[in-house]
Amino acid sequence: MKKSIMFTLGLAALFCAACVDNSTNGSGGGEVDALLEKYNNPNGGSRGGGSACKANFKSKQIGTQTWMTENLNCDAAGGVCYDNDPTNCTKYGRLYTWEEAISACPAGWHLPDSAEWETLVGFAGYSYTKLKAGSGWYDNGNGTDDYEFAALPGGRGGGGDFSDAGLKGYWWSATEDDAWNALYRYMYYNDFPDPPTRIPGIKYSQFSVRCVQD
Repeated sequence: MKKSIMFTLGLAALFCAACVDNSTNGSGGGEVDALLEKYNNPNGGSRGGGSACKANFKSKQIGTQTWMTENLNCDAAGGVCYDNDPTNCTKYGRLYTWEEAISACPAGWHLPDSAEWETLVGFAGYSYTKLKAGSGWYDNGNGTDDYEFAALPGGRGGGGDFSDAGLKGYWWSATEDDAWNALYRYMYYNDFPDPPTRIPGIKYSQFSVRCVQD
């Protein structure tokens, strides 16, 4: 009887160990949890910040928030230049995967979640025209830049391909949709969409990053 009980307990232990392994392999769940932990408590410090980026960027208080008023351009955080052309990094900033984006902002700053983007857009009266730069958009699709946010159409990357520079801007949020997708905002050169739309995108896509102050 004793041997039977010990055998049953041993099988149960093996089964449970296999369950733990399966929860972090194949589904990407373990990697996602680790990334979010890094986002929520990087180096034991402020949320999302702590990359090696230098704090030599423009910023402005917009409503109750303080935002960078240019796309992040930090090679220490990873990312690529559009078309692998360094002049596009100077013009549009770098394009980052979501995994890079959630820890790309310097100390004291973080990648905004979807709610923080919503606060910005709401302050702008749900009009992306007020957030777009006054020049640089295709077919005179420029904005009024009421708050000096200066959103530019940096386009997107992924798998070595690039598209939409001059036409569209895409910005990551820190909010996940599921294990493989995260929410982002985008703006077009024309009047669609208005307000800036939030939809899920595959995390290995490369989009622009704006940081908001902690």
